[in-house]
Amino acid sequence: MTASAHAAAKEAGRPDISVRRHRPPAPGESPTVRFEGRDYGAPVSMFVTDSAPGTGSQLHVHPYRETWVVRKGEAEFLVGGERLRASAGDIVVAPADVPHRYLNVGTGQLELVCIHPSDTIRQQDL
Repeated sequence: MTASAHAAAKEAGRPDISVRRHRPPAPGESPTVRFEGRDYGAPVSMFVTDSAPGTGSQLHVHPYRETWVVRKGEAEFLVGGERLRASAGDIVVAPADVPHRYLNVGTGQLELVCIHPSDTIRQQDL
């Protein structure tokens, strides 16, 4: 169900259930999947990332805690001044208002779910 279909279903009094269908990226398009909860009446937003070795996010900050679920690969997280490694199955949580980033330090793809406890993703790049 698209965001507009979600709104129409809610107005029509139908159950408040939504499905955001996966769409493979077009050639040259980022493989990152972005979900903002406000479009679906949800209080949480997220990214699903697929990063090549040696790539990751730039340093940034959020006004809320961010949680990462490492689905595949190996990541190095920089949170404040602390570096830590995490691999498939690990969950990492960063505090609010603390600069952070991640980097794929493995030899294969890094797949992360980046969870934001907000209906919109609020991020300030540093």
